[in-house]
Parts: sequence; C-alpha cells; structure tokens
Amino acid sequence: MVFWRTLLLLLLIANPPGNGCLSAQPMAAETTNRSAMHWSFRPISNPDLPRVRDTQWPTHAVDSFILARLEAANLRPVRAASPLEWLRRASFDLTGLPPTPEQIAAFQPDDHGTVPESRYRQQVDAWLSSPAFGQRWARHWLDVARFAESAGKDRNHLFPEAWRYRDWVVDAFNHDKPYPEFIREQIAGDLLAQTAPPERSDALKIATGFLALGTKSLNEGRREQFLADLVDEQIDTTTRAILGVTVACARCHDHKFDPISQRDYYALAGIFRSTETCYGTTGDKARNRQPSRLIALERSPRSELVLKPMPGAPARKGAIQRGNKPLEIPDHRATNALAMGVQDTKPEDAFFLIRGEVTQRSGRVPRGMIPLLGLSSRPMPARESGRRELAQWLTHPDNPLTARVAVNRIWRHLFGRGLVASVDDFGINGQSPSHPELLDYLAQRFQAEGGSTKSLIRQLVLSRTYRLSSDADPDALRVDPDDELLWRARPRRLDAESIRDAVLSAAGTLDAKPLRGSVVAQIGDTPFGGRFFAARASDQMNQRSLYLPVIRDAVPDVLDVFDFAEPSLVMANRDETLVPAQTLFLMNSPFAQTQARSFARRLLAPSVMDDTDRVRWAYRLALARDPKPQEMTRALGFIQYESLARDTRTQKPTGREAAWTLFAQALFACAEFRYLR
Repeated sequence: MVFWRTLLLLLLIANPPGNGCLSAQPMAAETTNRSAMHWSFRPISNPDLPRVRDTQWPTHAVDSFILARLEAANLRPVRAASPLEWLRRASFDLTGLPPTPEQIAAFQPDDHGTVPESRYRQQVDAWLSSPAFGQRWARHWLDVARFAESAGKDRNHLFPEAWRYRDWVVDAFNHDKPYPEFIREQIAGDLLAQTAPPERSDALKIATGFLALGTKSLNEGRREQFLADLVDEQIDTTTRAILGVTVACARCHDHKFDPISQRDYYALAGIFRSTETCYGTTGDKARNRQPSRLIALERSPRSELVLKPMPGAPARKGAIQRGNKPLEIPDHRATNALAMGVQDTKPEDAFFLIRGEVTQRSGRVPRGMIPLLGLSSRPMPARESGRRELAQWLTHPDNPLTARVAVNRIWRHLFGRGLVASVDDFGINGQSPSHPELLDYLAQRFQAEGGSTKSLIRQLVLSRTYRLSSDADPDALRVDPDDELLWRARPRRLDAESIRDAVLSAAGTLDAKPLRGSVVAQIGDTPFGGRFFAARASDQMNQRSLYLPVIRDAVPDVLDVFDFAEPSLVMANRDETLVPAQTLFLMNSPFAQTQARSFARRLLAPSVMDDTDRVRWAYRLALARDPKPQEMTRALGFIQYESLARDTRTQKPTGREAAWTLFAQALFACAEFRYLR
C-alpha cells in the first residue's frame, strides 16, 4: 500500500494537474456535459405568459404563472388579505418596521372591506423612497456578505471600520444601485476608483470591504497557510453570494457534485492571491500574528459617537461595570478616515496544492474564470490581479446564475420561501425551482430593467399573489401541504431585527435616524470577547437593530434568541425556530421590561383619552389593527384588576402604570406580535 501511495505522489509531481496533466481532460468533458444538463447553468429563457381559465384574477404576469400551476393541480388561491393584513405584512417586508397609526387610519376599509387600488401603489412608493427601505434590505445582503465587526476564531479582534461597508450597502439600496454595478464595485471597486470622479473614489474603495470582512485566523503563525485560508474564504463567499455555487469545495479535490475541477479553483485563487486584503488589527505579536493595514480615505467623515463616553472609561472588557450601572465605553475612534477593503498587489498565478496542502505545491495554474457556464472571459492582465475581469464575468448578461440567484432571494424575502428553496445552492446538489418559467421571467425582466431591486419589489408587492391571505384551505392542504404552488401566503415569524425594532416603535423609544458609526468604532482597534458588552450595548441603544454591534461569537441576546444570521457564513436563508426562550425573553428580559414600561407611559400620557381609547391605540401600535369586542372587554377588565392589585411586599396598590406595563408585556409576548399573516 505504501508503495502505491508513493508511486501516485511521484506521478502527481511529475504531471501536476496545474500543468495540464491528462486527468484534467475527462473533467473538462464532464464539465461540458453536466453543465448542459443542469437547469441553472442553461441560458435564461424568455417564456411566454401561460394561459389561465380565470382571466379576471391575475393583475400581473407573476399572477398568471402562479395561477396556471394552481389550475393544473385543480386548486384555487384563497381569499385576498384584508387591507390591514396586507399593510402590516408589506410594511415589515419593505421597511422592517410596523405601519404607523396614520398609515393604519388610511387603510381602514370601506363598507365593502376594500380601499382604493391607488392607495396601495402610493404606499408602496412611499416605503421604497424612505430611508427605512435601505436599512431593511441592506440587512438581507449583509447576511449574505457575512458582515461582522470582529475577526472571530481564536483571536476575536475588532474591526472598528466595518461600519463603513454596512452604510455603503444601505446607501446602495436606498439609491437603487443597479445590481450589476452593485456586484462589480464590491469585487473591483478599488480598480474602478482609478478612473472614477474624486467624489466617488472613497465609496468604491469602501465597497471592496465585501472581500475583507470574513473570519481571520489571526493566531496562525504560518503566513502561507493564513493566505491560503484567506483566499479560500473569499472564493467561497464570492461564488456562493453571487452565483449560488460552492466553488470552495474544489480546494482539495474536484467538486463532488458540480462540474468544477480543482484546477478551476486555483485559477480563481490566483486572482485573490494577487490581491492585498486590508482588514486592520494591530501588530501585537502576542495576540495577533497576522496584522494588516487599512485603506486611507480622502472625503469620508469620521465615525459618529454612538454612546456618550464617561470620564475615565475603561478600554478593555475586564473593566466594564456590571449590574444596573451604565455601560462605560471610551472614545477610541480613529481620527482619520480609514476603511476595510482590498487593493491590488503583485500579480501572480496560484500554485496547485495537492489535497489543498500548502506544503505540497505542484506547479502554477494560470489565473482565469471557472468554465462552469461556458462564458468566454478576457485574458488576465499582466499588471492587475484580474478582479476587474472577474467582476465583468460575474455580471455578464449571458451569465445565467447571477440574475437567477438575485431574484430568487428577493422572492424569498417577500414570500417566505424561494422559488428555489436552496437559495444559496443553485448547483447540482441544490433543489429545482418550483416555478422554473416564472424564475426565468423574473430574471430576464430584472436584467432588462438594469437590475433595479426597487422595481422588482414594487411589481411583486402589488401582485395578487402577494396579497393572498394566509387562510388554510383543507383541500389545498391535502394536495400541497408545503404551499409550494403558492395558493396562500406563507405565515412567517418576524426576524430578530424586526421584532426588536417593533418593540421600540410601539414603546415610542425608537431612534430611526441613520447612524454613521458603530459602538465598535468607539471602542477601537483591540482584541475583544464581550458577550456581556454586546448585551449591555444593545440594551442602551435605541437605534435600529441594523446598528447594533455584530461581534462574532458575541451576538446580542435580543438578536441571537430570534435566529440572527451566523455572521461567519453566507446565509440568505435564516433559521426560523419557535422555542419557549423567545416568549420568555419578551416577558422577562430587562430590555422587554424597560420597553413595556415606556409603552405604558406612552399610552397613559394623553389625558384626553379614556382606557377604551388607550387599548385601541395599543393594539394599533403593537398589532396594526383594532381590538375585537371580546379583546377589548378582556383588556379593560385585566387593567382594572391589576390596577387594584397589591404589592406582595408593601401591600400597597401597584397602580395604573404597573397594570398598563403588564398589558404591554402581554402584547409583546403574544404570537401575533411576532408573526406575519
């Protein structure tokens, strides 16, 4: 056995795959055959609208595709959602916030249970043009971009300038940056900045933070191993985030499922090996063996102060005070504008590594694109890394994956499940689309309209399919229990950020203004563990949840308990659990108790209101609807009883504020508060 292993190793060294060994040829043939067969690697088609029997129901092309499948299965869509049901659902989907009392008043139905169609369109346009839209939809992309403000792993060093990339993504969605441009800037923004106007140069450099945000093994003493792992993480994130394929699986061997060879992997690796990743961290050898510099900016502002520093505040976690005292955070913000990102270094082709081992080199592989899609690519430049060419290849109109992956994710965030359920895997091991013609129609339309995210969202939210109620039809449940054919709206739990923001909104304590900075920037460039810090900081901040510190392995409890995305992974599809800890958090956590007390004081503040008006107002703020008669009766009885209840220690009446606080906690803890229907 030892003899044959030794002989195989000698053959590999003599004929390395990177130098065109014979073993590469069968893979090339297999690549062509399997690519032609798999649905996601084929060109995007332009399907005709299907014919339907009920021609009155569709109001959009999307509805025709959905109804055609339903009619083929002898099913019918359920009733339309009420105006207020649609309002709450669309408000959270587009802004991550509950509708305001003014919006609820505008969507009170008439005697026929309807509101004018023009009101739906006007409200959607208002949401799309609000800053809250970018804050909401940026978070979806940040899940994919594995955004975090620390390195994670063994030395969890802070990234105090990561917030700039977060804000760049928010601005990109608010300005409806065309999706191809959005992708190109994140892959090669620094190269595009060379010919861009000065006012755009900083933003283009910040965009490349996408490649710098990944986890880092800062305790790794071997530089070559560190760089190999860094490049692998960048390849994995880039290909999964944009193409929905797992190219990094070919680091040690040919991909087990997709037609991607190990040679393809190292052709792509050469592009990233020719790139310097600038992520910061200090050069303290005892704590950080792999320090890096940051990129200097010219026109960008300094980080804003998030929490007011206290005199003599400590810089390290061990000195942070516990208990009920305010969290003392120093001000260690950088005085000059710096950013995480990448920039070109000396171009070089990557070595082919046998079994992915840095100690087993076997010749260099010329830089290039993976031949997965059969697209031609530009020759690699002699004086650049090739990221500019990679960005063009990823966004080429003939690339069938990029647009399909993008529209599928948008669909998933609006309907609760992607047309392709495996939203991060469009490879052979992923799932097939439930409506392939609809997926291609949306992808083709998305490309034709220049990659406008807002335009696609507007079309989908105004469709009859989106407006369906979540009613359960027994006949449809027997035929299609998983609702793959979309005969009803899928009931969904709110994500972690929306739950926290909804609590703050109801309590009247939410600061919805954009924040240009981060608590992490205020702490500065230092190693940190800090789950306690993250929890206390989140309790003291009233800004939107987007701006809470995202420290790897120390996500705030208010986010973690509600299935926040793992910030070390590409994750477009969050888990959605239902566990007792979630309700207990909304009943017993200091955050929930504090906000319930603020909610009660908000309800008691207007002296002109009686308790009936207060209960109605509370339901509108928390649940975006009026209470039913029996709910009103129970609420008033509960408040009256609790107002007269006596404290077990002092035997004095607890009072009206305590009663309304308990009522507010009950609203926060109810299932309807956490779910969209």
